[in-house]
Amino acid sequence: MLEHVELFFKSIFIDNMVFAVFLGMCSYLAVSKKVATAVGLGAAVIFVLAVTVPLNWLLDKYLLQDGALVWLGEEYADYNLGFLSFILFIATIATMVQLVEIVVEKFSPSLYNSLGIFLPLIAVNCAILGGSLFMQAREIETLGLALNYGVSSGIGWFLAILAIAAIREKIRYSNVPAPLRGLGITFIITGLMGIGFQSFGGMLTGGDEAPAEVEKTTVQTIEEEKIEKKEEVDEKEISYNDITKK
Repeated sequence: MLEHVELFFKSIFIDNMVFAVFLGMCSYLAVSKKVATAVGLGAAVIFVLAVTVPLNWLLDKYLLQDGALVWLGEEYADYNLGFLSFILFIATIATMVQLVEIVVEKFSPSLYNSLGIFLPLIAVNCAILGGSLFMQAREIETLGLALNYGVSSGIGWFLAILAIAAIREKIRYSNVPAPLRGLGITFIITGLMGIGFQSFGGMLTGGDEAPAEVEKTTVQTIEEEKIEKKEEVDEKEISYNDITKK
């Protein structure tokens, strides 16, 4: 359970797709002028990542890895189809994006029109492919963790585009210096938000030693310091006695 919680928060804040590895920046900058549009695209990204990352985990586990085809028979144990990773991952992503596009066009034509070309472009959004590739590179062990990683990565991207959209709506009425208007101030705000998100790294660092071990180490250090001070005092007394005798 703790592993799931740690992966969830780490994927949202510390390893955020936008602020940590700068993936999906094209749609992040282009569709973040209005909150309503950003919410629609962010929800679509969460759905696509939540579906494609577990599916690609299954493909990687039972088809692409070295020896993954052993379930077909011992004669297939030496096969390695890892060179097909990009093709199969992108095919899975394109299928899910096409499904999302059909659903959005059917039930929310206004959102479909506002998203425009950026909805089908989710298929080539590097954040979506990056989710599957990071899942493969980190060697996530179970399907549940893969689903967790897909959902949490999507939520992280959603929070990023939602935050910048809300800020851009507000600064539209602010007195921003002329050279920084538009993308200039957007990049500055993105950098500041990235610093803020990275500060959550303290939640998941430290605490490697048990409290008892830490206390034991502290007591041992204090005792060693006392012994060193006592030896110094003894040396000084011996030197003083030698001087007085002379």
